[in-house]
Amino acid sequence: MTTDVASYNLALAPIDNLSSYTQVVHNTPLLTADEEYDLATRLQQHGDLKAAHRLVLSHLRFVNRIAKGYGGYGLPVADLVQEGNIGLMKAVKRFDPDKGVRLVSFAVHWIRAEIHEYVIRNWRIVKIATTKAQRKLFFNLRSAKKRLGWMNQEEVVAIAEDLGVTTENVMEMERRLASPDATFDLPSNADEEENSFSPAAYLTGPENSDPSLEIEQIDYADHQEKKLTNALATLDDRSRDIVSQRWLNDEGKSTLHTLAEQYQVSAERIRQIENNAMKKLKVLMA
Repeated sequence: MTTDVASYNLALAPIDNLSSYTQVVHNTPLLTADEEYDLATRLQQHGDLKAAHRLVLSHLRFVNRIAKGYGGYGLPVADLVQEGNIGLMKAVKRFDPDKGVRLVSFAVHWIRAEIHEYVIRNWRIVKIATTKAQRKLFFNLRSAKKRLGWMNQEEVVAIAEDLGVTTENVMEMERRLASPDATFDLPSNADEEENSFSPAAYLTGPENSDPSLEIEQIDYADHQEKKLTNALATLDDRSRDIVSQRWLNDEGKSTLHTLAEQYQVSAERIRQIENNAMKKLKVLMA
């Protein structure tokens, strides 16, 4: 099946403003289990690219959350998000809805694999020159050295003076430049019983992060919000306004006396209306 990359323009387009992008993806509604199964089946059996498009869009917020967990490597979060989006699209293409798992649980491995590869490919370059002095050394040290191998103290002092940095900067950069690159995975001929480690074994995402639980919590919050909206709609206008001003106002909680003055009744009457409305909401929300 050929993936129509153009249909995933939101996932692959350059992210100029991460805040705006985050707002857009979080406003994209999540899919229910039945909707997800139906879309994945249409994609798997009929190559329905519109179904693939919806599956990708509904999970972009999840990629965004994972990518932010890798911000400590000094790489742009927008780039990490785009790499994760590529992993998501690969997961969507390979997802089998009949396996009995949600797409988010399946996709997390593909998303992290793409981000891991990007971090390994770029992290050493970024970390090797993180300050102005280190960047200066990074681009000038090799040409300033008079021979290969480790430098002696005189050479260290001479290079530090020429480049206007400390001898400690020179020694640190020399160690970094001399260290070999490491592969992400162990070589194929590595003995599994040996105590051998590679970045694949210890490069992880945020601690204590369970993607299935995170999505479950988001689903639950959305479900509760819908229940509250429906429950509020059953109240009369005055009761609904009083509850909203007392408990749902982002700008601050209104007092009983403020509402009493607004509705030309006593504060005790406002309290009674509020209590009756809250009891009704609790029953409807249960």
